[in-house]
Amino acid sequence: MPLTIGQTLALLAETPRRIAELTSGLSAAQLRTAPAAGEWSANEVLAHLRACVDVRGGAALTIVAEDRPTFRAIDPRRWIESTDYVDQEFADSLRAFAKQRADLLAVLETLPPDRWARSAIVTGTGRPLERTVLFYAAWVARHERPHVKQVRYIVHAIRRRGPARRARS
Repeated sequence: MPLTIGQTLALLAETPRRIAELTSGLSAAQLRTAPAAGEWSANEVLAHLRACVDVRGGAALTIVAEDRPTFRAIDPRRWIESTDYVDQEFADSLRAFAKQRADLLAVLETLPPDRWARSAIVTGTGRPLERTVLFYAAWVARHERPHVKQVRYIVHAIRRRGPARRARS
């Protein structure tokens, strides 16, 4: 079911706060610890979310700023490789994520409803696709929901375990 503009804005605003609440009181080592082999740490989840917002939120901002732009799709999983997000300390990364989100919301919250329908032509995924501001903003909002649940799972597992025994690098 598609998200409305209001639902999208509410979810986008909620994510940084929820992650901050969930991870409050954990040490830097705990935030770099995965609950099990092959799983992500809270730090890795946050790095992934930042890369996704760089790409998808950036696409929304491009559509707002330009008249029907054409651009090539970027895979956030590849984009993250060009960043140092995974290596950053969680607290610094969370502050950067919260600022990134505030900047995105500062633009989106001022848009009249018709501006949410502005579109771009996106190439690089087969045939060119037409995507709107709402498409990208809602994509970010929907995509983050399971990752917030993932952070909750990670934090619960780490808190049950106690002090960090093994930090992932």
